Order: sequence, then structure tokens, then C-alpha cells
Amino acid sequence: MLTTGIRTPVGLKIAGSDVQHIQEIGAEIELLLNEVKGTRTVLAERTAVGHFIDLEWNREQLARYDIAVETGQKVVENAIGGDNVSTVVLGPERYRVNVRYLRDFRSDLAALGRIPITAGGQRQLPLSDLAHIRMSNGPAMIRNENGLLTGYVYVDIVGRDAESYVSEANQLLRDRLKLPSGYSITWSGQYEIIERVKERLKFVVPLTLVLICLLLYINTGSMPKTMIVLLAVPFSAVGAIWFLYLAGYNLSVAVWVGLIALLGIDAETGVFMLLYLDLAYEEAKREGRLRSLGELREAIVHGAAKRLRPKFMTFATTCIGLFPIMWSTGAGSDVMKRIAAPMVGGIFTSFVLELLVYPAIYEVWKYRSFAEKSDVGFELVTPSPVLNLASD
Repeated sequence: MLTTGIRTPVGLKIAGSDVQHIQEIGAEIELLLNEVKGTRTVLAERTAVGHFIDLEWNREQLARYDIAVETGQKVVENAIGGDNVSTVVLGPERYRVNVRYLRDFRSDLAALGRIPITAGGQRQLPLSDLAHIRMSNGPAMIRNENGLLTGYVYVDIVGRDAESYVSEANQLLRDRLKLPSGYSITWSGQYEIIERVKERLKFVVPLTLVLICLLLYINTGSMPKTMIVLLAVPFSAVGAIWFLYLAGYNLSVAVWVGLIALLGIDAETGVFMLLYLDLAYEEAKREGRLRSLGELREAIVHGAAKRLRPKFMTFATTCIGLFPIMWSTGAGSDVMKRIAAPMVGGIFTSFVLELLVYPAIYEVWKYRSFAEKSDVGFELVTPSPVLNLASD
């Protein structure tokens, strides 16, 4: 909002050469956007309705009474705006003392016209004899962007993401809004940032995934192991998307930041799970306990069970750190909630699915790799029934 100047999630910037036409276009857009689903409020700036008091000096009168324009301006400035004549010191506090006319002597045009202007000696003339005072309208503030005058339309939306709202609203404006020659409208606010970040994420996200895959391959030295670890990404994506849906959050820059942070946590937990399974497998292999599919499964379950405590500790500490953010209400909490939301939902499903699915996939991979190296594969050993014969 600070970088674009728009204080709402979505806004429009109207650029042109005349503030009056910009105001008329803004008022028309304000009426049209109220028809779009998801619009909470629309407010177009009144760029040409500022109220001002114009004082136009009669230079012939000033010359007749030998009064300089600067002298008259100084009297008006001191009488209406006031002048700081001193400073009151109260300990560490400082208060300026401003002197000007009481409100009754400057509250309307007639009162302003009676302000006395010294004309030399003891003679004083009312301001109305030396200047013409009138009310006028004009721009309260002039904005200039890219060399053109600019007016803002603030749009607050509810129940929709910015991208889909802008797509529908933009089509409506194309069909029903007729812009004069030399005037243009552009969407801004959070939508502008989202579009900018989307272009950047098209490069950042693939690069991040490639770097994660490269680091995992260097660490594991095996492409199957790398792919098994990367399965944590869809595991966590399930919880992240569902939690965003239940919380009512739309995709935004903050949500993407949370999703990227979640990728790192997933890769870390996946590596640890794979490490425990490898340790359990190697131990069983050294002890000769891999003679059958049942023994392989027993070794894998043993390794997964060892991982249960550290996995739960990771899950618990992450939740303890993120849950307070989800209940926060202070300044900046809206952004922080959207960063934390995908991490909370993703770490929950990752915790469950890694403990349930990882061991099964690891078993399938090890069984096939063992079968390829041997002619017969694992011996399918099933316990034989035991018959107890009681003697007479």
C-alpha cells in the first residue's frame, strides 16, 4: 500500500490532463464497480472539490496608498495563519506560542474584509478596500505520475481474491466506460504487487525447487531417495490449501511467502524420516533379518517408530510458534497470518502422511531393488499352523 499509494487491496489510477475530467471518470467508475460481486465499498477521490479563499490584490489601490504587496501579505498571514512568537518550556516538553486573530474575526468573508491594513502614519484601511476576496473551488491535492495528473479510486473487496475481482471488473469497465481521448486507467494496490511478484515467482519457485533437488541429491546420493523426500511437498500442500480455504484466505504475496517457507521445512523433515528408515534397514541387513518381505516391513516399521518422537516434536514446536500469530490482532497481523496459515496446515498433513505413506513407499522401493539384484527376491514366509497333540 505504501509503494503504490493505494490504501485498499485494489484500486484504480486515472491519468489525464484535467482534474475535473478525472473526477467525472472516477464518479462513473464508482457507480459501475458497485455492481461487481465482492465489492464492499468504492470511493473515488473528489480531485476538484477543494474549497479555497482567493485574495486578489488591487494593485492600483495599493499604489495609491503606498502599500507594498509584501506588507499586505504579511498582515493577512499573521491575522489568519498566525505567527509563532515564543516557545513555552515545560521540562522536556516544548510548546510554541502562536498569535493570530480570534475566530470571530476570521470566520467568514465579511470578517476577513474588515482586517485593518496600515497605510502609513495612523491611517488604517480595511482589507476589502485593497483586495477582492472570494471563495473558489479547485483540486485539494494534485498528484502527478508519469507526467500526467492522477486521481485514485479506492476499492475494498470481500470474499474474493484480487485477481479474479480485477478480471471481472476490468471487463465491465471495458464494456460500459467510455474514456475521453488522452485519459487512461490502470489497476493498482495489492493487485499490482501480486502481478509483479507473479512474474518474479515464475523464476524464483522453479529455481528454489531445482536447488532443493540438487542439495537433496548431493546429500542422499540417490535419485530415488531424492524423489521420496520431495513427496513431502504434495503431502504438505494438501493441508496448506485446505487450511487457507477454511480460514477464508485468498492467494496473495504473503501466502506465497508462507508456501515457499513450507518447502524448506518439508525437505528437512523428509530427510530425517529417510535417514531413520535407512538406519533401520542397514541394521536389519547387517543382522541378516531381511530374508522375507515380513522382515523388511518389520525393519521399516521399527525405523518409522523411532522417527515418531522427533517428528512430533518438530510438529509441536512449529505449531506453538505459529498459533499465537494466527490469533494476533495487532498492527501487521493480517500479513503475518497469511504467512503462517499455509505453514500451520502444511505441517499437520505432512506430519500424518510422512509417518503413514513414507514407510510404505520405502518398502516398495527396497523390495523392488532387492528383487532386481537377486533371482528369486524375498522369500514370502508365512507362519505355519502349530498342532498341539495332547497325550492320553
